[in-house]
Amino acid sequence: MRANGVEEITGGARLNQVLTQMRLVASPGNLDAKLAGMRRFGIHAESLIGLSTPEIRKIARHIGRDQPLAEALWETGVYDARILASLITDPALLRIAVMDRWARDFDSWSVCDACCCNAFDRSPHAWKQIAKWAKSDAEFVRRAAFATIAALAVHDKKADDQVFLAALPLLERYAFDERNFVKKAVNWALRNIGKRNAALLSAAIGCAERIRLQGTSPARWIAADALRELRARR
Repeated sequence: MRANGVEEITGGARLNQVLTQMRLVASPGNLDAKLAGMRRFGIHAESLIGLSTPEIRKIARHIGRDQPLAEALWETGVYDARILASLITDPALLRIAVMDRWARDFDSWSVCDACCCNAFDRSPHAWKQIAKWAKSDAEFVRRAAFATIAALAVHDKKADDQVFLAALPLLERYAFDERNFVKKAVNWALRNIGKRNAALLSAAIGCAERIRLQGTSPARWIAADALRELRARR
């Protein structure tokens, strides 16, 4: 909770109502099994209600866009509440300061990717944030940069090819990062750019070949995995 208090953000009653609804939907008996399953996939959650993704999405559809509630849910620190926050946030109202704060709070790839694919990629600040987050040494902040590129490549149907061509040097620059969740996000962004159209496919293949020539272990993995998929699309 921030200094002003969640109550000042949305009204404590509204927040508590949503949290109560989430707990009623969850199956408490499955919590330990769910936590164990999440850990197997590298997802860590200090606080968990235990909802499935379809259950969270159903609640989100009922709520609709609600930026103050999204920010209040985020402040709870509850894993499920943060996934829900990513779904009900209003990208048009999502301030840079909030995006940065959420990125700093990322402690798992799943929450990171939920925010990038459900909200950040629809923000008018997306590309500015990508350039900034890529420079961060924090693993999940840097992942957010490339996960957002991957999401934009899928969701922004109207974007000109040039914005993605301009992103390729950024992928090359950070292909050295051996951390699992960063290199996988770089690879994800590269593959998604290449899948947009024929011109970007050729550009992405060229980028992957340049990354391979860097010679580091993460660069070789990123390139080999991307080339396997992209060359098959020719």
